[in-house]
Amino acid sequence: MSQQQNSYHTAFGCYGIAEHNGKMIVIDKTGGPYIHRYDLPGGSQETGESLLETLQREFNEETGMTVSDCIQIGAFDFFLPWNWKQFTHVHHVAVFYQITQLTGNFEQPVAFDGQDSAGAHWVDRDALNENNASPLVLKAAEWLSANKQPNEATVYKSWQVL
Repeated sequence: MSQQQNSYHTAFGCYGIAEHNGKMIVIDKTGGPYIHRYDLPGGSQETGESLLETLQREFNEETGMTVSDCIQIGAFDFFLPWNWKQFTHVHHVAVFYQITQLTGNFEQPVAFDGQDSAGAHWVDRDALNENNASPLVLKAAEWLSANKQPNEATVYKSWQVL
């Protein structure tokens, strides 16, 4: 996909999909293009981390829970408008994992520079929409419903940062 007339910030991260009885674990996002929406627990790699280590650390930081077992689903990418620094758009590349076993309980995230989760909780998949959820959450809900990965990138021509 070529979007040369726009300037893109590329973001890369690893995210966990935890689902039970039609509900998903989401975080309340406090920064970035998904601010004031539900987002998947996860985030950016630190130097030297594997993809799995990134998922495990980020999931724990944002939820307080420990990922004991998971399956990598694959990579998804999203293009959306976002005026940030010198950029007009973001190209978000996300590696999704299906969480098959968690331990622990929800805990309030520890505040630190870069922490963008205000806490985690279960939300009914049927209650998720573009007005309250990030593209990642919407794609995860779609994947859970269809249990297949689409090949095409998800492009939002208009995206309202709340």
